[in-house]
Amino acid sequence: MDQEEGFPPQAQIERGAKNGIFGLILSPFSWLKRLSDELHWSFVLGVVIVYGINQGVGLGLSKVGTQYYMKDEQKLQPSEAQVYHAMIMMPWIVKPLWGLLTDIVPIWGRRRRPYFVFAGTVGVISMIILSLKKDMYLGLALLLLICGSAGAAVGDVTIDACVTENSIAHPSLAGEMQSLCGLCSSVGQLIGFISSGFLVHRIGSKGALGVLSIPAALVIVVGIIIQEPVIRNVSYKRVSQKFLDAGRAMWMALRSPVVWKPCLYMYLSLAVSLHIHEGMFYWYTDAPSGPSFSQEAVGSISAVGAIGSLLGVLLYQNAFRNQPFRRVLLLAQLLYGASGMLDLILVLRINLILGVPDYVVVVFDAAVSHMIGRLKWMPLLVLSSKLCPAGIEGTFFALLMSIDHVGTFSAAWGGGLLLHALNVTRTTFDNLWLAILIRSLFRLLPIGILFLIPSTDPNVAILPTDMLRSKRDEGLSEPNNTEMESLISRTDHSSPHSCKYWSRLFKKKECKY
Repeated sequence: MDQEEGFPPQAQIERGAKNGIFGLILSPFSWLKRLSDELHWSFVLGVVIVYGINQGVGLGLSKVGTQYYMKDEQKLQPSEAQVYHAMIMMPWIVKPLWGLLTDIVPIWGRRRRPYFVFAGTVGVISMIILSLKKDMYLGLALLLLICGSAGAAVGDVTIDACVTENSIAHPSLAGEMQSLCGLCSSVGQLIGFISSGFLVHRIGSKGALGVLSIPAALVIVVGIIIQEPVIRNVSYKRVSQKFLDAGRAMWMALRSPVVWKPCLYMYLSLAVSLHIHEGMFYWYTDAPSGPSFSQEAVGSISAVGAIGSLLGVLLYQNAFRNQPFRRVLLLAQLLYGASGMLDLILVLRINLILGVPDYVVVVFDAAVSHMIGRLKWMPLLVLSSKLCPAGIEGTFFALLMSIDHVGTFSAAWGGGLLLHALNVTRTTFDNLWLAILIRSLFRLLPIGILFLIPSTDPNVAILPTDMLRSKRDEGLSEPNNTEMESLISRTDHSSPHSCKYWSRLFKKKECKY
């Protein structure tokens, strides 16, 4: 008789429940061990460090720390802080350049390690100098913040390339790798936002930014330990030609109406969604009639926003992923404009008349606005994955993300100009309600250009057949072209079920609402 049959029925149930609880607790560790055995432990550790610590935790610390640094240390006006915050994100606009460099310009025979070390070194040096130097000139502080952002962008592109290569080599584990990426990023962001307010309160904004040198230093460790093959007989003389070939291929794709029309919509829809975050932040913390939130409260509000973004992803996946692009975007834009009115209720103090505390309104606003923003962003991600021609999928996808970053950059600058025009300053918030109203109305403008978006659903191919055929299918690829192999071998890896799509799905750093 089997030993399990010797237990009484109730004892079997209790033992099963106990094993189930312990199994649930230990299952993530068993999963990580299995991935480490299959993919090498250095790669798994690299994903945890870059996605979870450097980007996840770093995003929370840098956002809140930079806001307080601009306000308390540099004494900037809200409009100025809004513009400078956009400038800090400029390195993300040139992500295709970083991607091309890692693909076709190996250093000392390595395509990944040197770029990790470079990214981490830039981040460590810039954040340490920023945190230690007193009374720093604004231009130098801005340069150091941009350098820190550049380090994060280079590290992001490099780990993306590692994930793509492992997904090609181990296709059965592609989904699990993206689950690991998404889990690390989401958990890291929550930890970063929750701890950011506490750190700013305890050690100041400069101290909180100095802490960012620790994640950057860990990226250097990734560059030292991660395993990758050595490329021999590298021909640097052909690098310029490869850049020209990639640029020519992307330009030919952008000339097609089925590509440039959605790209134009993506840029305009983001550009007209004006950002007035800094105006609201100053009102939260400094306005005499405002809620006067503490640093811890600001950090917790951002953490709730991160949860809202995750809920938006789940909502799209379960309810809207098979709906036509135009239908989802129409609904999302209407909700996005309406959600902006929550700020108006807060600034006009209507919530106090109704007896609703400020913190409740702000937390609800953060959750709802980030959820709707993510719901608006998801169909654009799916659409972007379907606009990538065969042979240059990875680089072209990075180009599309750069276009979106330019749109976000324009929205931040436009919002800064709006705050300046309405005379919203550190001490004057009389016209902040008008800025909120204008922003909410501008969020509805993209509805008028929805005709630029294909009317099909996400399950239908958008590009012509000739753009979906790779050069290798036509026998045009170069033999022994090891530097470009990862670039041209990503055929059909930008579909909604691919690793590149899911890695972008969980990373809110590429788009900010």
